[in-house]
Amino acid sequence: MHHSGPHRVGDVMTRAAVAVGRKAPFKDVVERMDQWQVSALPVLEGDGRVIGVVSEADLLPKEEFRDSDPDRFTQALRLSDLAKAGAVSAEELMSTPAVTVHADATLAEAARIMVIRHVKRLPVVSTEGVLEGVVSRGDLLKVFLRSDNDLADEIRRDVVDPLFPAPDEPVHIRVTEGVATLTGRVTDASRIPLAARLVRGVEGVVGVDCRITAVDG
Repeated sequence: MHHSGPHRVGDVMTRAAVAVGRKAPFKDVVERMDQWQVSALPVLEGDGRVIGVVSEADLLPKEEFRDSDPDRFTQALRLSDLAKAGAVSAEELMSTPAVTVHADATLAEAARIMVIRHVKRLPVVSTEGVLEGVVSRGDLLKVFLRSDNDLADEIRRDVVDPLFPAPDEPVHIRVTEGVATLTGRVTDASRIPLAARLVRGVEGVVGVDCRITAVDG
């Protein structure tokens, strides 16, 4: 089945991914994040494999535990935070193993990983673990920038025409601000719920109003 819209991580990811080596100094990590306006950086082995990720959360303990108040240290809930407060390189700072995704993963799969693992960006890796790009929350939301006409064309081509090749009354598709409205009369009532479900699955569709009815008798 042909797809015109972005359905996979590889369709929306940033290929020129910013990363650091495992020996990168703390200050270099901070400067690179600031320069590229990103909240996390993949950490790479020499062969380009992703071995971890350094995020803003990994950098904050150094500031949090900057003072020498012993009560602050004894009250620390996570020893890992204390370790990161003294970290001087990317490999000491990074969270590992890295939470990654493959380019052929669906956008829904990537979104699910981000929500469950509480991350804003995911390194995109090959089957060998080599960095291919980075996908962010903003990248996943790009599907909602698709035009209404583009969505209507895909719904026609991939859902309506295959499901209802000979409708009793033409099926009309109208998409307004991402909301798809379908009207028409068809002979196979059993396919109407399937049509609504498939239209809802089109990347970029915000809502579905399926008004298709079945021909009596």
